[in-house]
Amino acid sequence: MTVRLTKLIAPSFYSVYQDVKHHRYANYWLKGGRGSTKSSFVSIVIILGMMQDPEANAVVIRKVAATLRDSVFDQYLWAIDKLGVADYWASSTSPMQLTYLPTGQQIRFKGADKPQKIKSQKFRHGYTKFKHFEEISDFKGMEEIRNINQSLNRGGSGIVTFSSYNPPASQRNWVNEATEQQSLRKDTLVHSSDYRSVPQEWLGKEFIADAEQLKHDNEKAYQHEYLGEVTGTGAEVFDNLTIRVITQEERANFDDFYHGMDFGYAKDPTAYLDIAYEPNRRRIFLLDEIYQTHMLSREAVVKIKPLNPKNEMISADSASPDIIGELRDLGLNVVGVKKGSGSREFTYKWLQDLSEIVIDPRTCPNAAREFQGYEYKKDGMGNFIEKYPDGDDHTIDAVRYGMRTAMKRGGYVPWK
Repeated sequence: MTVRLTKLIAPSFYSVYQDVKHHRYANYWLKGGRGSTKSSFVSIVIILGMMQDPEANAVVIRKVAATLRDSVFDQYLWAIDKLGVADYWASSTSPMQLTYLPTGQQIRFKGADKPQKIKSQKFRHGYTKFKHFEEISDFKGMEEIRNINQSLNRGGSGIVTFSSYNPPASQRNWVNEATEQQSLRKDTLVHSSDYRSVPQEWLGKEFIADAEQLKHDNEKAYQHEYLGEVTGTGAEVFDNLTIRVITQEERANFDDFYHGMDFGYAKDPTAYLDIAYEPNRRRIFLLDEIYQTHMLSREAVVKIKPLNPKNEMISADSASPDIIGELRDLGLNVVGVKKGSGSREFTYKWLQDLSEIVIDPRTCPNAAREFQGYEYKKDGMGNFIEKYPDGDDHTIDAVRYGMRTAMKRGGYVPWK
């Protein structure tokens, strides 16, 4: 029997299939909205991969074991049927697994709510070559994912991990932050897809009609649910962010530089930021950062000097005069920012009123995370509290201090 993969895989996944076939990446983060067929793609690729490699087994994982039967297990049965190989596979629901009859290879389905059942998977033949985290956004965070990977990444080479998910609306959600970090890894492909690249006959008229109706009724909900976009929850303090690489050519053409620093030690990190400012276009660029707990003053000086070779003025929190004095004794040009009444609100508003805050996620990953995740809190009635919240704002504070003199150019600023 001959099966054309173009009849089973949506066009948006053609290049990803080639990447998997030629072993170009070890990790695939597949994000998308409803009807993007990302999970269908993974099930087909894993079934084919196992039938082509007699040493390959797979473990498919969801956060809650009770959700496996009616989601990914049925999805893999669908893939087997569509590939026309049902005669070669046996299924079992207790334990939940699929067995490739010619060799005894298996696909096992596990829930992360029972971690003891994931650890130390032993197979009669081969090893865990494929892993599939379905709806990875349901998991607690990267620590939980790492623990599972450490248990399964044993016994063989060329292990491939798929993570499929609908991105949560809030940028603060751990999986959206992790996606940005994963995109910087050379062994990882982050791929986006949505229903618009899928043949309409696969989805049906009702699906298309529902999507178009939501687009008409609620554009933002449509973008999140059907296009898989991180639209935000409406609580974001900064809606003027651009997260992208700042090129060397751009960096060479900046004229106006500022430097800010927020102090911490044990629980809270010390944060240092290099900032470029374009006053005519009212935008700032966050170029480089230092972000570390338990950092001594001498260590801070060693790290800052290469980023600020001209020893330009660094504006820092005046609440720590002893640290400022120590840094100055070590040769760093640090001045304390004395905050007057209303200075916090003023400086946040100044940043919000900029046309754009550009953050390079490679060199300022913590600034990207903090600025994107900084949200207004809600009261008991579900209404937003206008006060700017405290916590997880160390790079934001460093930028506020660093831009003090630029803020003063426009007139009154509540700095003392």
